[in-house]
Amino acid sequence: MNSSSSNLIQWRMGQLAAHIVVALVSLIVLGGATRVMEAGLACPDWPLCFGTFLPGRQMNIQVFLEWCHRLDAFLVGIALVVQLVLTFIWRAHLPRWLPWASSLLLFLVVLQAGLGALTVLNLLPSGVVTAHLVLALILIAAMSGVTQSLLFPSSLQSPLWWRLMAGGGLIALISQSLLGARMATTWAAQRCLAQAQGCLWLELHRFFAITVAAWLLFFVIISLLAGGWTRSQWPSLLAVFVLVITQVSLGLLTLEFGLKQPALTVSHQLLAALLVALLSALSFRRPQEKEVILPAMTKETFLEPCHG
Repeated sequence: MNSSSSNLIQWRMGQLAAHIVVALVSLIVLGGATRVMEAGLACPDWPLCFGTFLPGRQMNIQVFLEWCHRLDAFLVGIALVVQLVLTFIWRAHLPRWLPWASSLLLFLVVLQAGLGALTVLNLLPSGVVTAHLVLALILIAAMSGVTQSLLFPSSLQSPLWWRLMAGGGLIALISQSLLGARMATTWAAQRCLAQAQGCLWLELHRFFAITVAAWLLFFVIISLLAGGWTRSQWPSLLAVFVLVITQVSLGLLTLEFGLKQPALTVSHQLLAALLVALLSALSFRRPQEKEVILPAMTKETFLEPCHG
C-alpha cells in the first residue's frame, strides 16, 4: 500500500475519532440533563431499563433522558471496539502508539460503564457520580488529542510554552470541573443559597473558576502576541476566548436564578466539555510541514470531521 493510501487510512481513523468526540460531548450533555431533571434513577435497573431494552408503558421525559444517556454510552463503546479492531487490522499504516491508545480508551470506557452501573445500583452516591463525570471529561480530552494527532500529523513540535500553557489549562479545567461536580452532587450550592450552609464548595468553585479563566485568557493573549505559528491559530484561540467568557457568564446567571434553570446548568456543562476538547486539541497541535493531499477527497469529506 503506497504512502497516499496510508495517509487516507489515517485520515479515516481520524474521522472516526472525531465522531467519537462528538458522541462523548453528547454523553456529557445527556448526563447533565439527566442529573438536573433528577432522572438518574428513572431506570431502576442496569443495564436494561425496567427489564427491557426499550421501555414502553414506563416511558416519560425522565426515563427517556436516562435511556438516551445509556444508549449513547453503548454506541460510544461499540465505536471504540471498532476503532481498536481497525487499528490492529491497519497497524502497518498507522502510528505505533494508536493500538495502545485505543486499548487504553476502551479500558476507560469499560471503567466508565462500571461507574455508571454503580451510580444506579448504589442510588447516586456523590463520589461515584463525580468520578463518572470527571472520567468522561478525561475521555473527551484523550480522544480529542488522538483526533488531532491523526488528522494533522507532523514531525515538528509546537513551542514548549504553548504545550505547557495549553496542557496546564486543560488539567486546571478538568480539576475545576471536579470541584463543580462535587458541589453539584452534594447540593452544596443550593444549601448555601437557601440556608447559608455548605458554602465552602461554592466558594472554592468560584475562586478556581476565576483562576482558570484568567489562565486561559492569558494563554490566548500571549499566543496572539507571540506571532508566527501561534498567531496563525487565532480561530481556535478565538473559540477559547468566546467559550471562557460565555462559561463565566453562564455560571453567574446560574447562581442569579438560584440554580432553578436546567437549561443554564446543562449549557454550563456543555461548554466545559467543549473547552476540554478544544484545549486538548491545542495541546497536541503541531506546525504542519506541508499540506497532505489525499486521494479521492471531496470538499464535503474534508470538512466532515471539523465538528469534532
